[in-house]
Amino acid sequence: MASKFQSRLVGTIILVAIGVIVLPDVFDGKKLHYQEEFASIPIKPDAEEEIETFEVLEPVDFSAELPDEPVSVAIDDNDDPQIVINEVEPVNNYQKSAWIVQLGVFRNFDNAHQLVTKLRAQGFQAHVYPKQPEPGDLARVVVGPDISRDQLESELPKLEKLTGLKGRMMKFNPLNP
Repeated sequence: MASKFQSRLVGTIILVAIGVIVLPDVFDGKKLHYQEEFASIPIKPDAEEEIETFEVLEPVDFSAELPDEPVSVAIDDNDDPQIVINEVEPVNNYQKSAWIVQLGVFRNFDNAHQLVTKLRAQGFQAHVYPKQPEPGDLARVVVGPDISRDQLESELPKLEKLTGLKGRMMKFNPLNP
């Protein structure tokens, strides 16, 4: 036979279980049943009423011969266009005429950047190449580019006095500075 304590303990557990399972349903009130809400696809409308028709036009051929040189058109009051052929102005090819002064090649990029900062503070147009170095690259410090070789050569003594480096004149190639 079980002791009174065991009987009371089992009875208490049963009452608590009933309270946990049954009482929420009793006190819940009106039950709501949840359904998934979804939008239904609307029925296809009658398309016969809404279709618009468009007339397909034939392509127009505007073939005209254009001159090889630049032209300008002037229209007078009599609405007769006059075509005037312009002279092509010579374009200065800076790739063939620009110059730089290479001051040095450095293994340490920090030293090269310090030199460029010093030169820029003195008013020189100085750069380090390559701009984004990869491991093993050397840093070139250059001043320029400038179109006038004579002007850059006249600044060589000032650069040597300022940096202690003897610069070398080189042609500037914008594709591979």
